[in-house]
Amino acid sequence: MKATIFFIVLTAVARSRGQYHYQGLMNYLENRMLAMEERIALWHEQNNRYNSDLKEFRQQAADQLEKLGKEHDKLRSDMEGAGARVDRVEREMDYTETKNPPKPCVKSADKMVEQDVVVKERKKEEFFELSVCVNIVSSLKAMKILKRLGSPKGVWTKDARSAKVYVFNGTSDNTLYEFNSVRELSASSGVSKGKQITVPTAWNGTGHAAYDGFLYYVSESSELQVIKYDLKNGSVADNAVLPMDDRRPVYQLNPETLVDLVADEDGLWALYPAGDTINLAKMDIDSLDIEQMWDTACPRNNAEAAFIVCGTVYVVYNTKPPSRSRVQCVFDVNDMVSSGEAPLIYFPRRYGAHSSLKYNPEERQLYAWDDGYQILYKLALKKKLWAIMPPPEE
Repeated sequence: MKATIFFIVLTAVARSRGQYHYQGLMNYLENRMLAMEERIALWHEQNNRYNSDLKEFRQQAADQLEKLGKEHDKLRSDMEGAGARVDRVEREMDYTETKNPPKPCVKSADKMVEQDVVVKERKKEEFFELSVCVNIVSSLKAMKILKRLGSPKGVWTKDARSAKVYVFNGTSDNTLYEFNSVRELSASSGVSKGKQITVPTAWNGTGHAAYDGFLYYVSESSELQVIKYDLKNGSVADNAVLPMDDRRPVYQLNPETLVDLVADEDGLWALYPAGDTINLAKMDIDSLDIEQMWDTACPRNNAEAAFIVCGTVYVVYNTKPPSRSRVQCVFDVNDMVSSGEAPLIYFPRRYGAHSSLKYNPEERQLYAWDDGYQILYKLALKKKLWAIMPPPEE
């Protein structure tokens, strides 16, 4: 009987303890659920706030983009207007400069007297008259951009005695390329499409010339040499050492070119540096001997290239960074160019600075290389003043 009572009491106590633990577990889970609900509610609140902020940001970004678009259109319109005004100012400057042409770089004692319009005959005891050609450049008639081929700097030139065109790509190599015509060069996809010519010594700079089946180029080594290369035989016909101690460039804006060889109606010329100015030498086209030398008084500073027409040197200048090239100094070997005749020539705005300008006397064209572009300039010529004036009375 006592055992039975003890079992009943033990069972009651166990049930009482089980109910207590169950209730505690339920209370714990309920508290955790409440905490989770609070966190979920907080997340919903934050999410709504973030969505609201994102919506507001999108609206602000859309407004700013619309505003920027309007400002871009206004800026583009202002730039177009400024470009039109700059073009108008350039035209007005060209007109003003046409009315006030620059004076040629010749000695004042040898200028023609404009006031009396009298041409004085000069006694030539130290120099003999070199050029029998009587033309002077008056203007640029036309420009044609042929194509873009090769390096930013180089030379392309045409032999005045044939239709063949020669391309020197770059400023130093021992290879050049021959094309049968300008049209063939224009149709080619690259310089390598031409006939490859390899010369024995590397050419340097952009001062090369082609004349009557020969190439004339400058080779820099311990001595500065002019090489005459026979294109028909594929061999060096002659060479000559230039008596130059000054290894500075002849044109400041083309530092790779120490000497510029030029072929025109009167043969072969060489432009080279002498201090701060450019000197000119007449060379025998067969022997490469120097026949005569002049100080042109044209400054090297800001010069980019030059060309010669009928014994008259036209030095082309530019700025750095490049702007519009212009003929700013003129020198005539016979001192027969008056200040009134000195041409005011501005080249059209292009891509950079000319690395070379090669005149073809048969076509009256300049073969120009500008930032890899091959350009043709057609020149308008007129007679020099002394050639159309009556001879002075003795």
